[in-house]
Amino acid sequence: MHLGNLWSCLLAWLAARSVGGGMVLRLEDLDPDRCRPEFCDQVMGDLDWLGLDWDGQPIYQSRRTQAYAAAFHALEERGLVYPCFCTRAQRLAASAPHRSDGAALYSGRCRHLAPEARAALSARRVPAWRIQVPEETVSFRDKLQGDCAQNLAAECGDFILRRSDGVYAYQLAVVVDDAFQGVTQVVRGSDLLDSAPRQLWLQKELGLPHPEYGHVPLLLSPDGRRLAKRDRDQELSQLKERFTAPQLVGRLALAAGLIPEYAPITPAQLLPYFAWDKLPRRDFVFEL
Repeated sequence: MHLGNLWSCLLAWLAARSVGGGMVLRLEDLDPDRCRPEFCDQVMGDLDWLGLDWDGQPIYQSRRTQAYAAAFHALEERGLVYPCFCTRAQRLAASAPHRSDGAALYSGRCRHLAPEARAALSARRVPAWRIQVPEETVSFRDKLQGDCAQNLAAECGDFILRRSDGVYAYQLAVVVDDAFQGVTQVVRGSDLLDSAPRQLWLQKELGLPHPEYGHVPLLLSPDGRRLAKRDRDQELSQLKERFTAPQLVGRLALAAGLIPEYAPITPAQLLPYFAWDKLPRRDFVFEL
């Protein structure tokens, strides 16, 4: 974990526990190339060190592929998914449509391939599988970012549900698991705000309940970059050498506007001070 992870985890924990809610732990370890058991153990150890607990047994996504397969096939039976044979270069070609933020939208080139063309391409490469999104605007009210809306066709495009190596995509897995775990509120970083409309739409298509969302602002380094794993000095393993857990939590609580001045504090001691209307709405520079 790095400091940005701690920030999101702390606020999610406070949001749940301050109203007597439950907190579930999910290890999103779908990618076998990047996720190892020792990484999951380290995350749980870090949370325990910080004083953040959870209810019930952790859920490992790597052990729930059958549930994702069932949801995938339900969508497939309705004709909503199709194989995509595009290479990375084709997806990122200059001719591809782009969103307002500059990110490439999928062009849809494989959506209407004839059966013969699909068969010929399948003989040469294993496809990924995309879901065909409609010309539909998904709107919701975020607890921090306010009213949000996204036109799926124009601003999102057909997105991947299963990779060519067989790994199910984040968007599908979290929708299935939020329903399975009874999640009623999702609190996470604002870098995932763009994912919420896709997930709300998938929930509707799969007949699953809609949780409410609260996307917290990101912590930025002094040069304006969001904190990431590449910032080794922001990793919790490094921070433990400089601070106690209450000292770290106190600094984050002050940045969140939950306490008027810095003081070491535990998450449990911070519960009476939590309120959504105190939290900042926009990303900001944070220095320890």
